[in-house]
Amino acid sequence: MKYTIPGSGTSPASAGEVAVSTSPASAGEVARSAGEGAEIARTVAEVMAQSQAGGVLDELDRDLVGLAPVKARIRDIAALLVIDRLRMNQGLQAQAPSLHMSFTGNPGTGKTTVALRMAQILHRLGYIRKGHLVAVTRDDLVGQYVGHTAPKTREVLKKAMGGVLFIDEAYYLYRPENERDYGQEAIEILLQVMENQRDDLVVILAGYKDRMDTFFKSNPGMSSRIAHHIDFPDYSQGELLEISDRMLAGMNYHFGEGCREAFAEYLVLRLQQPHFANARSVRNALDRMRLRQASRLFADRDRELTETDLTTLTPDDIRASRLFAADAS
Repeated sequence: MKYTIPGSGTSPASAGEVAVSTSPASAGEVARSAGEGAEIARTVAEVMAQSQAGGVLDELDRDLVGLAPVKARIRDIAALLVIDRLRMNQGLQAQAPSLHMSFTGNPGTGKTTVALRMAQILHRLGYIRKGHLVAVTRDDLVGQYVGHTAPKTREVLKKAMGGVLFIDEAYYLYRPENERDYGQEAIEILLQVMENQRDDLVVILAGYKDRMDTFFKSNPGMSSRIAHHIDFPDYSQGELLEISDRMLAGMNYHFGEGCREAFAEYLVLRLQQPHFANARSVRNALDRMRLRQASRLFADRDRELTETDLTTLTPDDIRASRLFAADAS
């Protein structure tokens, strides 16, 4: 059975969207439509100015700590798309490049954030109509009984058409040990849509590297449709400290005297523990610090609290962590 998702590039685009055809020749039409009303670009600078994709790349560098190899790969992909667009502007017919991707790495390394930026870049360069991202897991795609999976998967694909579908922990779609599992049906639908409607949908599969490698070995059809494999490294201790500074600033908090040093000690201890989730674990630790600060201030009910009191975290707010107690023992 051939699956075609309604709402894809064969239907009229709504206001503000770039129309996409599924024919091979449509790649040039898509790229040119992004710069409608402007002169046809002949240089990289003109394409970047017309599409404003450079702004997204600059935001990626500015807003995300570390991830140098990831940022380099995203720039390489953007460069390919820009050059392809210039080729189309010169009348060099070309089929749209395959843009399905795999993001591998531990939790909290920025995979979803980079996927959002990638959707913006693809949209501004005219390779997808909408530029939105739909993030799902197995539960959103796989049904619990016969005949349930196909409608669920098609509904998700319909929502994602014209944008990017981000499937987190994609390897859970495949459970060969369970003969009654319906994940394989979702995979087969995804494979057909990734091939037949790749001009109107980009799929990003994400998860732990070792499990994704096993998933691709077990599903060679899926592996063959992924053009870009990007590995997200863990953050260093210094990068985690910088991330904590940015997170606190975004919440109108800051480390008080000696607190940043205490938090650096906490990170050393936490990195030695299991289930460390990079930026996610940093955020959780900061939330617990805020909780301790609130309890500390709440205890002194008659004290008039200043802005400094309300925004400053102290060394005691982190040293109360059980990690310090365990280390002392």
